Amino acid sequence: MIEAIRSMLLHWFAKHGRDLPWRRTRDPYAIMVAEIMLQQTQVDRVIPKYQAFLTEFPTITALATASTADVIRLWAGLGYNRRAIHLQRAAQIIVEQYDGQVPASVAALRKLPGIGPYTAGAIACFAFEQDVVFLDTNIRRVVRRLCVGPDHWPAPSDTTLLAHAEELLPVGKGWEWNQAIMELGALICTATGPACWRCPLRQHCRAYTAAVAADSELVMTLATPQVKRVAETRSTEPFIGSRRWYRGRIIAALRHLPTGTVLPLAELGQRIRTDYTAEHETWLQKLVVDLARDGLLLVTEQGVRLPD
Repeated sequence: MIEAIRSMLLHWFAKHGRDLPWRRTRDPYAIMVAEIMLQQTQVDRVIPKYQAFLTEFPTITALATASTADVIRLWAGLGYNRRAIHLQRAAQIIVEQYDGQVPASVAALRKLPGIGPYTAGAIACFAFEQDVVFLDTNIRRVVRRLCVGPDHWPAPSDTTLLAHAEELLPVGKGWEWNQAIMELGALICTATGPACWRCPLRQHCRAYTAAVAADSELVMTLATPQVKRVAETRSTEPFIGSRRWYRGRIIAALRHLPTGTVLPLAELGQRIRTDYTAEHETWLQKLVVDLARDGLLLVTEQGVRLPD
């Protein structure tokens, strides 16, 4: 059965896989940039930013020696600005400690800022074509449904899922396999509306089999009430007005200023919220201190500005 799963998925990917720019290269630096950008950001938003970023910083040395303010400015539109800081710090460490060569081992990659188990595995696999197993959101969902069962069954541990992923991985084809299983999760085996009728693996999928056996309306969607409630809860969580939203507005306000320009705290407050008064000063100070701690801005006696 495992050989059949491998063959079916790889055949499907060869026919239906998207032509994404980071799939056309094995440059470890470019792959690292792509994988960090893709953390919590959709592919369509990443593509133009990825291309612009590599145009501005074509080498890891160029990124390591760039103005942090320029890196933050170019990151605009991707969100989670801390990733830009982590990416540049990782580049600086690679230049200083690895002679500008991105390390190939998962263990070494894990020591770099902003690189966790998934990103380290992805870089090792997609840049160096190593047979590495790792879990991102899409892989985790596909492996769980395929090897364990429907979403409403008890959630397996990552250790269990990694063991299943290891068993499925075809030797010598780590790059193709991991790209294929991620693509299946992104295009067909989605979180709330999987198109099981189009899935090349449905005849081997435990979640699909369980749905058919239960003669349930989940046969085509697998979107259980539990899954729907989680999705609805997440979609209705207020983002506008949240702490993360204001953090983004602060960085956006500073991005548009000339390099080195300091913005007084009171003026910053007025730029990010129309109802700003002196009573909001403590709240704003806490936000800028957190951003400074993350390396996203500098606090001076006169106000705040982007890093050098």
